[in-house]
Amino acid sequence: MRSYRTACRTKLRVQLNSDANVKKQLLIHGLIYGLCGGLLIVLLRLVEYRFIVLEHSIEIYGGLIAVLFASLGIWLGLKITRKQEVIVERELVIERQVPVPSLPFTLNEEKLRELSITPRELEILQLIADGFSNREIAGQLFVSENTVKTHTSRLFDKLSAKRRTQAVQKGKELGLIPESTQRHS
Repeated sequence: MRSYRTACRTKLRVQLNSDANVKKQLLIHGLIYGLCGGLLIVLLRLVEYRFIVLEHSIEIYGGLIAVLFASLGIWLGLKITRKQEVIVERELVIERQVPVPSLPFTLNEEKLRELSITPRELEILQLIADGFSNREIAGQLFVSENTVKTHTSRLFDKLSAKRRTQAVQKGKELGLIPESTQRHS
C-alpha cells in the first residue's frame, strides 16, 4: 500500500510540474502573439494616418490654428479680467483719555448727602471699582457675602445703576470715587 501511495505522489508531482511548464509556455506564446498583433495595428494606423493627413491637410492645419487662437484668447481673457490684489493702507487714529495727575481727589460731599450714600456703601463702591468680587469684599471688610450684596443692591438703587460697571461709572461721574483706581491682582 505504501509503494502505491509514493507512486501516486510521484505521478502527481510530475503532472504539476508539466502543467506549470505548459502554462508558462502558453503565456510566453500569447504575449509574443499579442505584441506582434499590436505592432501590426500601429503600423497600419500610421499608414492610414499618412493618407488622411495628405487628403485632409488643409482642414487639419485650420483646426490646429483654431485651437491655438482659442487657447490664446482664453489665456488673455483670464489674464486681463483677473482681480488684482489691492493693498489699502489706512491710518487708524485712536483717541484715549489719559489721566493727567492734577489735583488730588476730593470727595463730592454734596452728592454723597443728596444720594444718602453711607460710608460703608461708599467703601464697597470703591472696592467694586478696584475690581474685587463680592466674596473678596466680604473677606476684606469682615462681613458676610450677603451683607455685601445688600449694600451693593442699595448702592445700585441710589445710583440708578443696573450693573457693577454702571455703578462705578456713575460714581466717577458724580465725584464719589477717583477717576483712576488701582486694580487688584
